[in-house]
Amino acid sequence: MRFLIHARIPTEDGNKMIQDPNFLKKLETYINKVKAEATYFFEANGNRIAAFMVDIQSTDQIPVLAEPLFSGMGAHVEFHPVMSLDDLKKGIPQAVLEANSYRY
Repeated sequence: MRFLIHARIPTEDGNKMIQDPNFLKKLETYINKVKAEATYFFEANGNRIAAFMVDIQSTDQIPVLAEPLFSGMGAHVEFHPVMSLDDLKKGIPQAVLEANSYRY
């Protein structure tokens, strides 16, 4: 299942992180290790954000994906399941049928 990993990096931790001359290499190693389909970086509410699109086959992968972000970046990490448009096209008709079955 495809997930968005949202890593919020507090300013102080991020400032320390970018001073590390090996930071970009470590980041690239992480991206390759987790086989991120896409990676984005942006600011939100004054924090650095790293977002990784990954495929998670089972929940036991979550610690492997999260721990480097917790310990290496001091990040606050969230996992969000996401859908493609094709997934949504498959799910909407089924959801409508389910919703209609509960109407009185």
